Order: sequence, then C-alpha cells, then structure tokens
Amino acid sequence: MRDTFRLLALAVAATVCAGTSVGAHHSFAAEFDITKPMTLTGKVTKLEWTNPHAYVYVDVQDPQTGAVTNWAIEMGSPNGLTRLGWTRNVLKPGDAVTIEGSLGRYKPNLANARSVVMTATGQKLGAASSEASR
Repeated sequence: MRDTFRLLALAVAATVCAGTSVGAHHSFAAEFDITKPMTLTGKVTKLEWTNPHAYVYVDVQDPQTGAVTNWAIEMGSPNGLTRLGWTRNVLKPGDAVTIEGSLGRYKPNLANARSVVMTATGQKLGAASSEASR
C-alpha cells in the first residue's frame, strides 16, 4: 500500500511539473504566421540575451515615408543561438542587419527570425527559430 501511495504521489508531481513548463511557453503558430514571410533591414538598438527566447530590436526605416519603427525580433534560446555561432556580443547597437523570418500574428512590429545577416561582414547566422518545430 505504501509503494502504491508513493507511486501515485510521484505521478501527480510529475504531471503538475510537466503541465507548468508546457503552459509557460507558446507555440510558433500561436504567435507567428508562416504564410507572412518578412525581410527587414535596419540598425540594431538592443540585444536581449534571455531565456526562453533572445530578442534583437531593430530600427527599420520605411523607404516610402522615412518613418522609423522599432521591431522586436524573437529568436531561439541563448543556448540554441550559441550552438549556431552566436555570442551575447555578436550584435551591438548601431550594427546594420538584414533579418528574414515570419511576421507576428497579433502584435505590430513583432517578428520571428529565421536568419540574421550582418551587413558589415556578410556573415549569415541562423536564429534558432522555433519555426521548424511547429
């Protein structure tokens, strides 16, 4: 009887823990639209090296109006980015970049990056996007 109770308690604890971590993260399709690809070119204003997703913020100038808009670009986790050659210092404010990815569904000026090209060097890095796992 004691072993049955322990097994039941362990199963309940595992279920609660698993449900908490899954609920805390969003799916790609819930936030971004694969049918709306985008390419943005602009200057980096900030890189947030945080879990569960890193973000790069980019000032993008509209070629027709000249208006500048700051975009939040979601990438993968710092661990995933590191495996692709990133460091927390690879992008600095003022660096020119071109980013390819998918537009956000509900928030203006939000996108998910598939790749980032650093204009000065031409280096192209993957963005550890969750798009592939959708």
